[in-house]
Amino acid sequence: MNMIYMLIGISILLALIFLLAFFWASKTGQNDDTYTPGIRLLFDEQPAQNRAEKSDEDHL
Repeated sequence: MNMIYMLIGISILLALIFLLAFFWASKTGQNDDTYTPGIRLLFDEQPAQNRAEKSDEDHL
């Protein structure tokens, strides 16, 4: 029975640590821009033509 009390205490402590980390991340602006990362996948870093030229140069 003592083990259950210890595990409950540890789980509450761990939950508080995660809650504090979440509030810290929110306060420092970690979650300010939620739109851009979702659309960043849709854009290529380089146009397709430049990538083809660069890959041809790499094979030389």
